[in-house]
Amino acid sequence: MSGPFRSAGVIGAGAWGTALAQVCARAGLDTLLWAREPEVIASITEARENRLFLPGVILEDGVRATGDLAALAGADLILAVPPAQHMRATLTAFAPSARPGLPIVLCAKGVEQGSLKLMTDVLAETLPQARPAVLSGPSFAAEVSRALPTAVTLACPDPELGEALAAAIATPLFRPYLAADMIGAEAGGAVKNVLAIACGIVEGRGLGRSAHAALITRGFAEMTRLAVSMGAEAETLAGLCGLGDLVLTCSSRQSRNMSVGIALGEGRTLEEALAGKLSVAEGVASAPAVRQLAARLGIETPICEAVAALLAGEIAVEAAIEGLLSRPLKAER
Repeated sequence: MSGPFRSAGVIGAGAWGTALAQVCARAGLDTLLWAREPEVIASITEARENRLFLPGVILEDGVRATGDLAALAGADLILAVPPAQHMRATLTAFAPSARPGLPIVLCAKGVEQGSLKLMTDVLAETLPQARPAVLSGPSFAAEVSRALPTAVTLACPDPELGEALAAAIATPLFRPYLAADMIGAEAGGAVKNVLAIACGIVEGRGLGRSAHAALITRGFAEMTRLAVSMGAEAETLAGLCGLGDLVLTCSSRQSRNMSVGIALGEGRTLEEALAGKLSVAEGVASAPAVRQLAARLGIETPICEAVAALLAGEIAVEAAIEGLLSRPLKAER
């Protein structure tokens, strides 16, 4: 391992947090993984496996688990991986222990309900002295945890810090590509979860591959419009954290968000679609926030709007589909 980092703290021991702890340990970092659930801590400590959220994956020897959030304060870098809607509370709890200048890599994808803020805004309000970065891109926890090849975007406004972070967590099978545009990286990750629900509905309704491809493409246009209006660079959205993540999340039943959409498309209720799921489908929580954010910025996002209305019980699946198909014809760009 090169660079100044020798240890990592990972906040959140869901499937993605556990997979990122694997990445850090494989990169040679002494890795401490914070879990809220005592049974997860016991499972990792005793069986080297997160049986609740990532069963069947034996964890690297460099991964240790703790229930003491303050114990992560001594790490050289922090990966923050709680669900987006719990990011503020989690960082607020960690703040008294965090030293000034601690690098914190935000790994949750979503828009905070109520405030309509991105995770970098939440970090700036809860830990203003932290040095921020964003990790986003096409990556399924099950694949990353098993060391299948993965490439992601690591966005950091400080080039020197970004290079050091990338060097610290990179392995031959986990490749971070550097960017400076944190807004673009965050917006892409948040909006793609909402669009994945829409793609799942197309799949569950049996509308065909042509409709699926059209929805991804038009969804990408919505994502880009919204992100640029927030201050992002369009080029960022054309990369791994935008288009790359969108294609992955909208094309596989491994995607929690797409699986929710499939259930809705097959006629199940939202409650039935979410039943029995331990991991969070971020798009369900982010959809109303994305809808409100687009309205505030005056940006047209008809697909995200339809998903939010459907999840809120304002319209049925057939009405959502009909509404999108009956929109006036327009130029593609």
